[in-house]
Amino acid sequence: MRFDVVSIFPEVFEPVFRRGVVGRAVQRGLLELHAHDLRDWATDRHRQVDDEPFGGGAGMVMKPEPIFAAVDAIRPVNPGPVVLMEPWGEVLTQDLAGELARQPGLIVVCGRYEGIDDRVREGLADREISVGDYVLSGGEIPAMVLIDVVARLVPEVIGDEASLGQDAFAGPGGGFPQYTRPAQFRGFGVPEVLLSGDHAAIERWRRDHARTTRKGEPRLASAERTIR
Repeated sequence: MRFDVVSIFPEVFEPVFRRGVVGRAVQRGLLELHAHDLRDWATDRHRQVDDEPFGGGAGMVMKPEPIFAAVDAIRPVNPGPVVLMEPWGEVLTQDLAGELARQPGLIVVCGRYEGIDDRVREGLADREISVGDYVLSGGEIPAMVLIDVVARLVPEVIGDEASLGQDAFAGPGGGFPQYTRPAQFRGFGVPEVLLSGDHAAIERWRRDHARTTRKGEPRLASAERTIR
């Protein structure tokens, strides 16, 4: 799968995705990640990609011409949908990520300033996606979140694909409490069932103790921890 990101700060993506799951997948040829400088498609000598809004108001608005030109240049090598990272877009969920992971690629446009000329949304964008009901300084961090979530669902990217089924939100109950060595730490112990070797009992325990953060429901109460 190929990701093309259009941003005025393309250099921030390489250090984030140099290592970890995405970095290893890029090295193995399972993913391609290309970050493009929007200013490369500016048409004036100052490489300007923003201008004052019609009707007045504070701040600057990103111009449509460089964005259209950038996407036109990328589309021959990436036929995937064009995604705008917008705070009012559809909220990114695991189900949406799974849908996007089935695409051949994504072209992700990162906004800045007071926003993007709405003709980009009308004439270019296939999806508008938000990572939450809050405002960030730009679309770069949301784009990183989108790429990481989607990339994990591309076949073979996760070495142990069985772990995807244990990810929070992957199943009806979400994630469950996890423990590792040592079995005793500062008065906190591991539930006996996890040490029993009884796999059926362990699966029942995990289902019973599944965590969730959907719709404001709390995670497992700390009082349920085993203390010895």
